[in-house]
Amino acid sequence: MRDLVLVTGGTGYLAAWCIVTLLRRGYRVRTTVRELNRADAVRAAVTRGGADATPLEFAVADLLADDGWAEAVEGCAAVLHVASPLTATRDAEAVIRPAVDGTVRVLRAARDAGVARVVCTSSCGAVYYGRPERSTPFDESDWTVVGGGPMSAYVTSKALAERAAWAFVDRQGDGLELSVINPSGIFGPALSPESTSSLILLRALLQGMPGAPKLGMGIVDVRDVAELHALALESPRAAGERFIAWGAGPVSLPQIAALLRERLGADASRVPRRALPDWLVRLAGRFNTEIGDLVPLLGQRRTATSAKAIELLGWSPRPWQQTIEESARCLIAFDKELGHR
Repeated sequence: MRDLVLVTGGTGYLAAWCIVTLLRRGYRVRTTVRELNRADAVRAAVTRGGADATPLEFAVADLLADDGWAEAVEGCAAVLHVASPLTATRDAEAVIRPAVDGTVRVLRAARDAGVARVVCTSSCGAVYYGRPERSTPFDESDWTVVGGGPMSAYVTSKALAERAAWAFVDRQGDGLELSVINPSGIFGPALSPESTSSLILLRALLQGMPGAPKLGMGIVDVRDVAELHALALESPRAAGERFIAWGAGPVSLPQIAALLRERLGADASRVPRRALPDWLVRLAGRFNTEIGDLVPLLGQRRTATSAKAIELLGWSPRPWQQTIEESARCLIAFDKELGHR
């Protein structure tokens, strides 16, 4: 049995796959939950992912409080800090404060416990927002300019949290190693019906939204992002490095809708065939926060490269078409299981 690793935010979409990936690789795993009564749901998700959840340990901790973090990291060789609020809101501080303060809180606890390395989940939102579009891909040397252009509270939170993480390690890390993963839009099968927030756009398409907004985004599979976290944990070459996780893109929502109709048959009967005009999406975004958060993606042409992760760590992402199809089939199966279809 390998070292004990803490994964923060065990009830989350990506965190569940990180737990599965580590267990399959022979690690002992502990995860944080805000309430202990969520432990059974996490175990069920891990089992659904094909891993033995029996040895999984739990610790109660919240990003907004110091309580519980010392106990959570005790005895751990490494931490995957995955937990971060993913909420559409006009109250930016409700997202930014737990993201930034929580990241520093986890790093401080890890340092004090003698943890060797923390792998932190950031986002491409910390790479290319607030910057002019360009013909060449963005890479790990690029940083989002907060306030440099339209961006959601979530994107702002990821940019500020990553900056805070590197600053803490540089000034107060005392030898703590940090690696950061910067995924694009994460899709792929979820392990729990309650943890599908990243798949909200696919669910809306399957449920017959009036049209597909011409949103463009990078796509990466959640399983590949979890794998990249494990590679960054294990490789000595990953210390002090950022790694973009970009499978393909930008892929537009009309392209995704067309793929769903092509591959899902009758299950995609309600998927829209027309694209929504940008002006209508912008108008709707004034009244609907979730839509408003997506408006900066209209006409998105920015791209990023995962060459560093591929060359340095041997990472290999799946085709985006496979990811989207398996995401949709997962949602359909959950809905049928819950009696929604």
